[in-house]
Amino acid sequence: MSGKTGSTGNAGRQGGGRSKGDNFLARQAKAAKKTVTEEELSGKDITPEDVMLLDQATKEYLCSPAANVYNIEFTRFKIRDMDSQEVLFEINKATDENENPGNGQEKPEPSRFVRYQFPVGFLCLKRVGATIEFTVGDKPVNKFRMIERHFFRKKCLKSVDFDFGYCIPSSTNTCEHIYDMPQLTQDEIQELVEHPYETKSDSFYFVDNKLVMHNKADYAYIAATSS
Repeated sequence: MSGKTGSTGNAGRQGGGRSKGDNFLARQAKAAKKTVTEEELSGKDITPEDVMLLDQATKEYLCSPAANVYNIEFTRFKIRDMDSQEVLFEINKATDENENPGNGQEKPEPSRFVRYQFPVGFLCLKRVGATIEFTVGDKPVNKFRMIERHFFRKKCLKSVDFDFGYCIPSSTNTCEHIYDMPQLTQDEIQELVEHPYETKSDSFYFVDNKLVMHNKADYAYIAATSS
């Protein structure tokens, strides 16, 4: 398959240098950054800056499937522990379709929601790598960017901001982003284990700073049981 292969890199955008116009009051205003609610974003053109201000996971989707006019489709996803290289989760859309061809029925709409179950040890990992493979339709995709935010209730556990860059039309693209896992206390880990699926994430995808896809997930962390 032709297309662009993204290089492995650290997830998260590096902040630029301070501009000459910055002063103490401006820096204080940035430090006291406001939050926005999902309701306040309803009906507006949502920007990357907007979703970074959300203080909890969304209840609804912030765009419709029809917003994906670029026909971006995710075909493979893999998570691995960067220390042991163990593959923790992998799904391949092509393999799934071959095993479940659907008896000639119309191709179903891709799901925008995933429910994960991980062993509790996942929360103790230091770094993980997430490999994504996706295809795009017959339009060029400029400034393709993902912002993914993980919450437990109203606490932000992790925020990832990754720039895929430019994708040529009708291409297959693969990249892996590597990120540090949040350092949690034993009490925090126990709370996540005791409240399955209250850990949630939103994945927002932008093209030219316009929201075109919104996927959601929730998570349960399973403690080992003695046999």
